[in-house]
Amino acid sequence: MIDKPDIDERTLAAEVAAAWPVDVVDLVFMPVGLDGQAWAYRVETSVGGRYFLKVRRGDFTPAAVLLPSFLRAQGLRQVVAPLDHGGAGRGYGDYRLLLYPFHDGGSLWGRGLTDRQWTEYGDFLGRLHRVTPSAEVAAVLPVETYRSGAGERLRTLGVQAATSEVLGAFWERYGAALHRLAETVDDLGSRVTPGQHVICHADIHPGNLIADGDGPLHVVDWDAPILAPRERDLMFVYSADFGDHPIDARRAELFREGYGALEPDPVLLSYYRSERHLDDVAAFLGSILDPEASTESRASGLYWLTRIAEAVADPGYAP
Repeated sequence: MIDKPDIDERTLAAEVAAAWPVDVVDLVFMPVGLDGQAWAYRVETSVGGRYFLKVRRGDFTPAAVLLPSFLRAQGLRQVVAPLDHGGAGRGYGDYRLLLYPFHDGGSLWGRGLTDRQWTEYGDFLGRLHRVTPSAEVAAVLPVETYRSGAGERLRTLGVQAATSEVLGAFWERYGAALHRLAETVDDLGSRVTPGQHVICHADIHPGNLIADGDGPLHVVDWDAPILAPRERDLMFVYSADFGDHPIDARRAELFREGYGALEPDPVLLSYYRSERHLDDVAAFLGSILDPEASTESRASGLYWLTRIAEAVADPGYAP
């Protein structure tokens, strides 16, 4: 859960209307996502149209702005790209704005993908991983290094968590297991065999897939794409951690029908799963320890943090 930012919505609406050809009649805050530096609004217009507005403190990465439009030009119609605004987003004080088409239906985290959508999911990722980036796009895409900074963030935040009124008991129970997780990530990172680098969305779980019923998929949240082995994305497909209806044998076959033949590298899958757990733990610790966080935001963060920590502390945990 994301707290509402301290932004005057009337001036924000005026800024959107000045930047794009839309007659804004309402902004509806959407408490979605986990990025404490980004917020979302649904934009309602006078002619009944709707848009999705993303507000970020600081700059969007160049890849987040350039890549989605490039991919749509390559025929990947599922990609939700921002409306054009000069390649960097609209400036608004300390913030940047991007406006996107709004798609009905909501994310598939809770209700899961239909059989047809599992195959489309595979087809989309297969085509994404076969796209050759242009020189302009390649120049702004980060490249995988297999060196995570999440472990250092965990160690720093753990010192604060241990003496925190909110997190003290949590850290006493789970701190040792989370330190072991950081060691596991470092060990796996040193043992991976680097694979061929492809364009990866890097956060393509069902929460970033939008669909209305059994309709076509819309892939959102292109904030952190990377050139990495395809396992960077496939981890979300083959892990049971993401969404309420994870993959099983039948869904795996439907996915392969779309993607094509594949044999993911198990060490890379393990590295990416454990590194994601570690990164999420550090992010939740930071958000809970934020002195400006609301009670509701802290409670939501602690729920998800505990859910990850319980999995990691289980003796059978094997990323």
